Amino acid sequence: MAHPVIRAALAAVALGVSAAPLAAQEAWPSRPIRLISPFAPGGSNDFTARLMGPRMAARLGQPVVIETRSGAGGMTGVDVAAKAPADGYTLALGTTGAVVLGPALARTPPFDPLRDLAPITVAINVQVPVVVPGRSPFHSMKDLLDAARATPGRITFGSSGAGGMPHLVGELMARQAGVRFVHVPYRGGGPVGTALLAAETDFGLSDMPVFLGHHRAGTLRILAVGSPQRLSFLPDVPTLAESGLPGIETNNWHGLVTAAGVPAAVLEKLHAAAAAALHDPEVVRTMTEQGQEAVGGSRAEFAALIRADVARWGAVIRQVEIKPE
Repeated sequence: MAHPVIRAALAAVALGVSAAPLAAQEAWPSRPIRLISPFAPGGSNDFTARLMGPRMAARLGQPVVIETRSGAGGMTGVDVAAKAPADGYTLALGTTGAVVLGPALARTPPFDPLRDLAPITVAINVQVPVVVPGRSPFHSMKDLLDAARATPGRITFGSSGAGGMPHLVGELMARQAGVRFVHVPYRGGGPVGTALLAAETDFGLSDMPVFLGHHRAGTLRILAVGSPQRLSFLPDVPTLAESGLPGIETNNWHGLVTAAGVPAAVLEKLHAAAAAALHDPEVVRTMTEQGQEAVGGSRAEFAALIRADVARWGAVIRQVEIKPE
């Protein structure tokens, strides 16, 4: 039988070992958190990240540093989070395209959204409208599609990146209408808006906040939205279904993800901070004014949404045989 002193020492060691992970979790976060926006500045992703960051930081007690890592339709930035240490200090504000569509389209996906990511919460839902320059001769989807039929392969459209939701919507529109568009990928919604203002492309697709102010000012014109019904803040803009293109849904979610394997206790802290930020009345008001919906739902709801979208959009991509540039 071990000497009492030895037993006490062994007990102390065992207690120290078992308590270490708990203490580490309780002390989290102990340093700044990196939040990656995987698109160029000026779009709704960058806007949402910068709106959420300070409010999350106030609740977590550590800075939330916004980092732009654009490329590959948003996959580049999400991949950084997927391959980061599983400690909760690296997050990404992914999108339907960056998390679901990009990997489904890629010949060699950089990550598996179901295996390599831990969902935290959907931050926003936002529509992807069809937009033309303010001086464009196209005043309706019929005008645009008639021109595409009359000049095959001449009508160009800009999107926020190959393989993203806007790119997919443009390709689905072309296939359903029996026309061919020329895709021009940019590195985010902000550059798409800038390109349209300069009339570099015939039309563009990206998140609503990029275009809404310009539409109201008359410098850009929204031709259609992909929602089931007309939007309350754009009652005069028809839906794609009303414009002869039924069945194309253009809702794009942006959601917080981190690496798979992050401890549940850390995920819960991240979720609580993000949800509190998104439920802040000022954030809700600001988001609504920009034409997007603040969400902040549960981790389980977001995980279920990703699973459903992987199955749904994978089937669509296979059906229409869309390939990335």
